[in-house]
Amino acid sequence: MGVDGLMTSTPDAPLAVFTLPIPSQPSIPPTLSYDPHRTAHTPLVIDNGSTSLKFGFATSTTPQVAPNIVSKYKERKAGKQLLLFGDAVDAEGGARSQAKTPWEGDVLLNFDALEHALDYALVHLGVDSSTVDHPVIMTERLASPLHSRALTSELMFELYSVPSLAYAVDAVLSFYHNNLPSPPSSPHSASGLAILFNTSSTSVIPILKGKGIMSQAKRIPWGSQQASEYLLKLVQLKYPTFSTRVTAAHTNWILHSFCEMSPDYTALLRRLRDPLQLRAVERIIQFPFILPAADERTEEEIARAAEKRREQGKKLQEMAAKARLEKLVQKESDLQYLTNLKERRAEETRREWQSLLQSEGFNDDAALDQAIKKLEADLKKTRKKAANDGDDVMEEPSFPLVDTPDDQLDEESLKEKKKQKLLKAGFEARARVRREKEKALEERAAEERKEDKERAGDPSGWAARVRAEHASVMERIKERNRRKAALGDRKSAASQARMKSIASLAADVRVGKKRRKGGGEDMFGADDEDWAIYRKINTAAASSDEEDDFTQLQTVEQKLLIHDPTFGIEQTHAALASQRSAFMSAFRPQYIDGDVEGRARIHLSIERWRVCETWFAPSMAGVDSAGLGEVLQNVLASFSVDDRGLLVQNVFLTGTPARMPGLSERLHATLRPILPPEMPLHIVRAADPSLDAWRGMAAFAQTEEFSRVGVTKAEYEEWGGERVRRWWGGNWNASVV
Repeated sequence: MGVDGLMTSTPDAPLAVFTLPIPSQPSIPPTLSYDPHRTAHTPLVIDNGSTSLKFGFATSTTPQVAPNIVSKYKERKAGKQLLLFGDAVDAEGGARSQAKTPWEGDVLLNFDALEHALDYALVHLGVDSSTVDHPVIMTERLASPLHSRALTSELMFELYSVPSLAYAVDAVLSFYHNNLPSPPSSPHSASGLAILFNTSSTSVIPILKGKGIMSQAKRIPWGSQQASEYLLKLVQLKYPTFSTRVTAAHTNWILHSFCEMSPDYTALLRRLRDPLQLRAVERIIQFPFILPAADERTEEEIARAAEKRREQGKKLQEMAAKARLEKLVQKESDLQYLTNLKERRAEETRREWQSLLQSEGFNDDAALDQAIKKLEADLKKTRKKAANDGDDVMEEPSFPLVDTPDDQLDEESLKEKKKQKLLKAGFEARARVRREKEKALEERAAEERKEDKERAGDPSGWAARVRAEHASVMERIKERNRRKAALGDRKSAASQARMKSIASLAADVRVGKKRRKGGGEDMFGADDEDWAIYRKINTAAASSDEEDDFTQLQTVEQKLLIHDPTFGIEQTHAALASQRSAFMSAFRPQYIDGDVEGRARIHLSIERWRVCETWFAPSMAGVDSAGLGEVLQNVLASFSVDDRGLLVQNVFLTGTPARMPGLSERLHATLRPILPPEMPLHIVRAADPSLDAWRGMAAFAQTEEFSRVGVTKAEYEEWGGERVRRWWGGNWNASVV
């Protein structure tokens, strides 16, 4: 930890720092031999996922996997049009911006991209014939739109001339692979509740006695893609000026590497209110950074540059001091003029006095008194700030030219006389400051003696009065902070009032254009209340009232700490503010200026659980949808108690996001309260959540039942592409029994 709570990139305590993975170079997978399958009519298994395409023959143990993304890109150097698929899209810098997938959210829509993906799969499987003489089993989403199914069927039958085509819901086939019947030829009879975590959705499918009950299946529009986008928004809000561009690919890696579920999210938030607990669970992501070039100047050159900066700073200080002195002299002159003007009131008639006031820019006596009062306050404040400069007692210097008439001086002497006038005014101003400071010290000493007498006579009454004064000042500071926070919300009443003030200032029509041309004068500023508009619209600058409140608060707290034993250091404003600042420092640590490595870091703490909680509360991310817990309750409520017992004995989790730590515990904490105490609950995760859907289709394609669930080309020509056969692993919409 560095100065003022700022961190350095090499703190004493070890930090959990992780670097972004280095993107691997795309590789060209070898083309498989087609000879073993050329005449064998081996079923072809395709898992058309939103993120990756998995394909292979049913006799294979592991599928071929490639990112399901395609890009048409024109290579500038050779001027050739390239068609890139999978990992090759990232090999060209400009290809990623033109990439697209077959999917739009959770709906299959881009069939040009699907055709390119299938071409890629067939080429790498070595299929070199003019037609694909293999029955195909292919995944589709739960309740897939008929339009998507019809165009997919048209593509498979018309372009590739497949003999038959079957569609399967990936969650059911993943469940099938993890509950294979024994022997394999026997019918599938397992029961359970399959929960599929997809890229763009999450599906809940009840399975009774080996049959997916699609009429009771539910789906929510939240998946890992939405969670990654939500995490990206959280990071951008937390680090609005981050030095490196954070992309959705970065947050997707962070989601799958560091985020997890909490069995009780509310209890977790209460525990993480402790800054030490918050720092203990954080994960730090180190982004790439470039160290600044080393300073190659010699020590002599560095010292010379530092001396030059000091001289420039000294010169600026002298200029500022001179400007302040001139301003002070001008204010004193104005005060003297207005005071003399006020004294003339007794000598003038009422009409003459009113005319004189209007000629000076005042409407009435109250405006004049207010201007004098404001000048006196400004002078008092300026002299108080300059009090330290006037502490030293000096002999009065001589100014011989001040009283000499101008006609007796030459040009150089006139310049010197002007300078001496300025010096004399400054000396007199400092003398007045010393006198006022001495008077203020005497008044303060008298007040302290009076307060000491009051405290000695009535200690409890004094303590109550000072505590009330402390509470009043604290309340004013809190109210000012609440107003500043409200101004940050454009819909708040304070922010709207500020915008009205700005609009009023911008639409000021005190003097029209015609009057300006005719010599009309803009009177803005003649009334001191005119300048209050700037204090209303300027939310960044600290007001004088704020400074006075903090000074008064410090004095009051010092008295209470010395004389009131019931007032502790933890009750001071600094202690109360440090509690929140300690939490904010733990939530988003600040690095010192110049620490390039530290400023290229993202600290993740609460976000690790908050993003995953959105599966159970999508409203946290602004999505109007039921959460996973509510959907599970609704699905289970539609079954009898006996069937419900069969379902919850095998709650099955599949899909890549199912690997998130804590998911099983979170589901157990959600389901256990809504089930009878005697009803057993068992939650299992797929052996391989990413590939088990393909393996389940491959295992099913080798059974005799597979030949009875597909639609042949003749049936496609008769029924159309929307119709499918109803079977235990597929959708029921537009199905034929």
